[in-house]
Parts: sequence; structure tokens; C-alpha cells
Amino acid sequence: MSSSSVKDTQTQTLDKNGQEIKSVGFQRFGFDCEVSLDALRSLYLRSHYVVSVSESQVQELDAKEEEGRGYLTQGPNAYQSKSIFHPDTQSISYTTLSRFAPVKLLPPSSRKRVLVTGGAGFVGSHLVDRLMLLGHEVTVLDNFFTGSKTTVSHWVGHPNFELVRHDVVEPFMIECDQIYHLACPASPPHYQFNAVKTIKTSFIGTLNMLGLAKRTKARFLISSTSEVYGDPEVHPQPEDYWGHVNPIGPRACYDEGKRVAETLTYGFHHQDGVDVRVARIFNTYGPRMNPHDGRVVSNFIVQALRGEDMTVYGDGTQTRSFQYIHDLIDGLIALMNSDESRPVNIGNGDEFTIGEFAELVREIVEKVQEEDGIKPARRVQIVYKPIPTDDPQKRRPDTTRAKSSLGWQPRWSVRMGLEEMVRYYKAKMSEGSM
Repeated sequence: MSSSSVKDTQTQTLDKNGQEIKSVGFQRFGFDCEVSLDALRSLYLRSHYVVSVSESQVQELDAKEEEGRGYLTQGPNAYQSKSIFHPDTQSISYTTLSRFAPVKLLPPSSRKRVLVTGGAGFVGSHLVDRLMLLGHEVTVLDNFFTGSKTTVSHWVGHPNFELVRHDVVEPFMIECDQIYHLACPASPPHYQFNAVKTIKTSFIGTLNMLGLAKRTKARFLISSTSEVYGDPEVHPQPEDYWGHVNPIGPRACYDEGKRVAETLTYGFHHQDGVDVRVARIFNTYGPRMNPHDGRVVSNFIVQALRGEDMTVYGDGTQTRSFQYIHDLIDGLIALMNSDESRPVNIGNGDEFTIGEFAELVREIVEKVQEEDGIKPARRVQIVYKPIPTDDPQKRRPDTTRAKSSLGWQPRWSVRMGLEEMVRYYKAKMSEGSM
């Protein structure tokens, strides 16, 4: 593990009320989803390798391994890949020699068989980590269009885990108790790359997974989006707001795809009695976000870390609200296991203008660089460019329903989440994987 990653796991994390966060999740609705924050961080705040050696040191390392493998069970590195990085040739020697992170040993009556579509994506991989640590059996379905095997590779081979390369547009048969249907490209460059495919994924993919839920009597949760509200005329947006969407604009393939997916979900619910949950997810950020997907958070952080000027589209007065990934996973698991079948907004009500957010990211990147003894050649500047078509001016959730029905509200401040994400991207850049 790189020094910055080790430092990360020792950093004190405070929530919005100044209380230290030592675990995420909670026990609610008869489902325990609480896990140690350090256990979760060991899965994403780390390099793909533990040791970095020159060619001449490889034999010495091999001899050490032959003497005894005791170091595999010591400290936080115990559950990490023992792959070796060769900086002189910029190559990596992968190995299957690693120990899985400890998972809860659940009795069969408590262990769920969970299917996660899009489970190798940003949100899906964090959900998989949580469900695995909790001791459930998890099957991930992903076609790797935007997802990546590396986000869940640390579970491959585990007896509770299965990874299947599959496109949800094609039917899939499996026995399961819960289905988290997250599969769909969610960032504009990806969902606009093939608009027809995006609509097919939203409609036919959801149709296939609802058919599976109907056959297996599994509970079904679909990850919908704040995009169903379009460019809203009501602020903040409650769940009973119908939205203000352009049905033929460049974002329509995603916006209208998710709207029809919700329609289909409630069709199966009312007509066939399928047990459904609808989560309308607002802007979320955190480790494992694709740095090239055009989202504002990853754009700003990567540009600032590289010493490039930060690009703000428009005049910077449009507002966004951002929630950290751990808060979202708490909300999804709470919704799945609750009795709330109406749509539920899951997001953070703390609102920033894009201009303010750019300044906050710059400040945190400078703080992290200073702590690590790095002096950039110059201060990153914020530059303004024309705003894209149909980019909403305001987007902020009304989370009253989530608070009353699920007992859920965000715990992570934007500042704490951003610092963890900056360190994640910084570690990825230093290991050459970004």
C-alpha cells in the first residue's frame, strides 16, 4: 500500500455534526448493513500492488515468500494482492496470492442471494463491497461498457461471489432473493455514445430483470435518477413532482429511458404484484468514479491534481447537490429492506454553485498536496466555457420521504468526501493506473 493510502486509513473522519465516523450503515428493517469504515477503505483506498521492486530484487522477494507467508496475515495489507510493480519497466506482475477480507458468517436463514446488475460500475462496486462484507451471496452482472473488472476483482474466487459478463438486454436466469438493478450508463458522454442502446438498456434491461423478479418472487430495486425531473421548475424536487423534460434533446435517451423504466416497474407492481423499490439518485461522488466520464466532481479533481486549469461550463451560477457514495449505499440498502414502495429521492440537500464547488475542490487538492509535501509549479486557475444544451440550472432533492420512511439522511460532509476522493485519485495517478 502506498504511504498516502496508509495515511488515509488513519485519518479521522468527521460527519456533518463533528462526530467521528467509524462505521457506515445501520441495523434497520430487520437487516444489518453496518460495517467498519476501515474494512471498506481497505478495499478501495489501496494500490493494485503492495511492493514496488526492481528486477534485481525479485529473487530476494521470492526467497522471502518461500521462507514463510506469515506477513500475509499481518495488518491491513493482509487482504491485499501480492502483485509486484516494476517501476523501471512500468509493468506489473499479477498474482492470485491474496487473502479475502473477512466477511460475516451468517446463518442460511439470514443470508440473502443478491443479484446486482451493473455491479462492476461506480455505485454497483461499492454496493457489492458492502453486501459481501455483510456475508451475503452476491452475483454481479455487467457487460463492462462503463464498468471495470478491477472494481470487484478483489472478490473474484470468493465462495460467496460470482461475476458474470452479460448484457441485461438479453434475458438472464438465476435464483435470487433481491435484485438491485443498476445497469445503465449514467454519465452524458457514455449514455450519448449510443442513444438507442441506452434506451434499450433502460427499457428491455428493466423488462428482463422485472420478469426475473416476477418468476423468482425476488424484491426488485431500480436505480432511477434525478434526471427524471429534467430541468425542474420546482425547487427542491419532491417525489410527487412530475418533471420538466425535453423528450427529444441530447439527454432524452437517459431521462426518458429512466422515466419509462419507472413506468414499467410500477406496471409489474400493480399488475403482477412484484415487490418493487424505486430510488431516485441525485449527484453522487466517491472513489472509483471514472475520471473520464465528464462529471463535474471527477473533472475538477483530476484537472487540479494534474495542475491543469479547472473548466466550469456556463457562468458557474448553476447549482448542484453532491452526496458521498457511502451515504447512497446506506440509502439503497435501507430502501430495499423497508416497506416503502413509492419512489424515494436519495441525495444530499447541501447545495453549491458550480463556481463555489470548483473553489472548494481547488482548496482541498492544495491541502492534500501540502500535507504530502508537494509544491505545484503554479496555482490552478478556474476558466469558464459555454454551457452544454439542456444542462439543468438547479438540481436539489427534497429528502423528506427518505428521512421519514427510511430514517436516512446523509452523514458525510462534501469536504470530507472530497478529501478521500482526492487521495484516491492521487494514489491512482502515482501508481500509473490513471
